[in-house]
Amino acid sequence: MKRILALVVSVAASLILTTAAHAQFGFIVGLTSSSVKMASADAISLYHAGITGKIPLGSGFAIQPSLLYQVKGANVGHLDTATDEDFKVKTGFVELPLGIQWGPELGSFRPFVFGEPFIGYRVSSTDRGNETFQDWASQAKNKFEYGFGLGAGLEISDHLQLSVQWFNNLGTMFSKPAEAGTESLEKVKNFEGIKFSLAILF
Repeated sequence: MKRILALVVSVAASLILTTAAHAQFGFIVGLTSSSVKMASADAISLYHAGITGKIPLGSGFAIQPSLLYQVKGANVGHLDTATDEDFKVKTGFVELPLGIQWGPELGSFRPFVFGEPFIGYRVSSTDRGNETFQDWASQAKNKFEYGFGLGAGLEISDHLQLSVQWFNNLGTMFSKPAEAGTESLEKVKNFEGIKFSLAILF
């Protein structure tokens, strides 16, 4: 039994060292255009930036985990009948996406498709509207987010990646509304939208 366990540990260690030897690390930045599912909502464009790493698995497959600061937002429109002012929500997340890629090597180019589950934690919130809305939103926003993305990209010479991704959060943005005029936000899903990213790998 001890020999079998030692063999399993040895094989696992060899696989980790082999994949780590071919891993690449780098930086990723890009544009995030997001909104929410409301008839009155409009998308706004913000940004994301962070570090990333690619680990090839063979046969065209690779995994690419990242650590991002991602800012998402939306203009949710007119909510309070007491004012004509639109309400805008903007939230910064520390986000952990895990990209699962597949793509063929075509000389210096590698087109790829990918799926990307992610989780995130709210670290900043900048909301615009009247003071009542701002106070309520800062307290009612959920701290955690989770969801997935689907996308495609192009890798050039193993060091430059351009990608576009559609993403969708699965949780709600707010807990149950506590202020009059915010009832329409009770079941609003967290942000969804499109990301355009540039990654440089070393």
